[in-house]
Amino acid sequence: MGDGDKQLVWVGDSREKLMEFPEEVKDSIGFALGYAQSGEMHPDAKPLNKGKLKGKGIYEIVEPYDGDTYRAVYTVILKGRVYVLHSFKKKSNKGKETPKPDIDLIERRYKVAKEIHAELEAKNTNFIKKYLKKYLGKVKQ
Repeated sequence: MGDGDKQLVWVGDSREKLMEFPEEVKDSIGFALGYAQSGEMHPDAKPLNKGKLKGKGIYEIVEPYDGDTYRAVYTVILKGRVYVLHSFKKKSNKGKETPKPDIDLIERRYKVAKEIHAELEAKNTNFIKKYLKKYLGKVKQ
C-alpha cells in the first residue's frame, strides 16, 4: 500500500467469504480493490444504485468464473478508507441483479461501516481493539 492509499476495512464476514472464492477470482477482486484503495475505479466496478443504496458511493465487482458469478461490494465514500461490505457467490442464474437478501445485508453493513468509521476517526482505542478481536481474531498489545 502506497502512502496515498486508503486503508482497507472488512465488515462482517466479507473477508472470510472472499477467501473461499477460487484463486483467480480472489486475484481479480483483490486487484479491483487495489484500484479503489488508490482512489481509482476499476473498469469492472459498477455503482450499486438499488433502493436505499443509491448515491452512497457503493460499488460492486462482478467476476464470472466457471459458470458461477462472484461479487464483492465496497464503499469509498467514508474518508480515507475502503470498506468491503459483502462478498458472495450469486446463487441464482436468473438475471444480473443483486438479490434482495444481499441488498438488505449490504444496507445493514453500510450502517455498521459508518459506525466503525466514526470510531476509527475518533481514535477510540477500546473500540479498535474490540473490532480487531472480533473481525481479525487478534489484538496487538
